[in-house]
Amino acid sequence: MQFTSEQRLDDGVLEREFTLGEIPGTLWTPESAPAPLILMAHNNGLPKGESRLVARARHSAAHGYAVAAIDAPGCGDRPRSAADEQARADLRRAMQAGELVDEIFESFIAPLVEKAVPEWRTTLDALLSLPEIGGPVGYSGWTAVGIRLAVVEPRIGAAGFFAGGYVPRAQREEARQVTIPLLFLLQWDDEGNPR
Repeated sequence: MQFTSEQRLDDGVLEREFTLGEIPGTLWTPESAPAPLILMAHNNGLPKGESRLVARARHSAAHGYAVAAIDAPGCGDRPRSAADEQARADLRRAMQAGELVDEIFESFIAPLVEKAVPEWRTTLDALLSLPEIGGPVGYSGWTAVGIRLAVVEPRIGAAGFFAGGYVPRAQREEARQVTIPLLFLLQWDDEGNPR
């Protein structure tokens, strides 16, 4: 893990950009250490610097938590593959035509989860080696990635999932194996997430 920039914010939070191989990320840490860690993910396509994510991260860090966010493969400033671009174009076309989009989402999101989870685990390894970060570890964000992490990563002790993104069939099945404390947030009037 290599830190590429650093700034102390008005609330005392230290914000540092990092790279870990090809993985770009941001780490926010409070003044007190060691701090418990929150892995904070965004839904696909959004950058780690998305304003709502940054606001939640800074708020959490100001209240004593270390928070890390990374750009998943094909998200933020990371390059998208030709297959990713095609899936996005197919999705836009199908949505404009009023067609069903589950299979398009499945072909796009499932591989993204398969790529993102190992990167989160690599990032977690590096973060937990830093003296300013201790346990426990929580996860907050994208449901599809969170389900997989909650199942395969024993260091995660609690999670908060945000609805609003497609959850592939594999993660719907894996959700039955999640045993950690979990908060699932779903907005009431959401056409994309029927009750």
